[in-house]
Amino acid sequence: MTDLATPLDDQLEAHRRELTGYCYRMLGSSFEAEDAVQDTMVRAWKSMEKFEGRSSLRSWLYKIATNVCFDLLDGRQRRALPMDMGPAVSADSSLGPALPEVAWLQPIPDERVVPADADPAAVTELRDSIRLAFVTTLQLLPPNQRAVLILREVLQWSAADVADLLGTTVASVNSALQRARATLATDERTAEDVPASAPLDDEQRALLSRYVEAFETYDMAKLTALLAEDASWSMPPYELWLQTHDDIVKWCLGPGYGCEGSTLVPTWANGAPAFAQYKPDPAGGKSAWSMQVLDLDGDRIRGIIFFLDTAAFFPMFGMPLHIDA
Repeated sequence: MTDLATPLDDQLEAHRRELTGYCYRMLGSSFEAEDAVQDTMVRAWKSMEKFEGRSSLRSWLYKIATNVCFDLLDGRQRRALPMDMGPAVSADSSLGPALPEVAWLQPIPDERVVPADADPAAVTELRDSIRLAFVTTLQLLPPNQRAVLILREVLQWSAADVADLLGTTVASVNSALQRARATLATDERTAEDVPASAPLDDEQRALLSRYVEAFETYDMAKLTALLAEDASWSMPPYELWLQTHDDIVKWCLGPGYGCEGSTLVPTWANGAPAFAQYKPDPAGGKSAWSMQVLDLDGDRIRGIIFFLDTAAFFPMFGMPLHIDA
């Protein structure tokens, strides 16, 4: 039902953040998710006279958003991360060409999808459901199964409500959910393999402080001491990724040497600690270079993804493209 005492714009806007999270999980793209939600709002506004109140406004908006996502996903290949495209290579390998934007899973700021007023337990669950590993795994599923899994297991909708949204039967929903679970169970990035996005403890905060110090001073011994033995190091939009400490050091002191003297500004992305990286600009000050998203595992870092499309991601995270020295 709509609330006649509240302006329609405000009623629609109240659902923007959760719809953005839903569309992001469906699409794997922060920008497409925001576009999909905006399209959803426009369609809802134009079709409001057709909304008869047989369901809640929230359910109706999710139905529209689902159809928008299905349209966007029609015939498209899944988005992925470098680690999904092939084995790790050595630092001597060519960086290769930049792949198109549609090939890559994108990061998203936590604040765009996690309600600020949610209780701590809900925040943890929501952050877990936007972890890069989980969203990447979701991309393995056909759109219908993806929607069912998200609605049933992330958003905790009943099978009957999901069936009503998709215009199908409860039996079909349960069957799609079973197939989705079976697919996810065969992927090595199971939910159990992804650390929970609980608030950082003192040990992890100290780990991040040591990481910032090691990266900003470009101390390779200190940096690799913080990495798990099989830590991944990747740089979308390039397919190349590294895994051994020797290759990571060789890369940093070779092709990546321009990162020496960088400054890291903390933020959060996909339920994980992240840093906006600024490297020295020959013209003065420091320029945006990458949005780093870290994967923590206890007292070690088991993966760092350097998203290099700064012109796109830095404004989304509220970060300037240039800072003073």
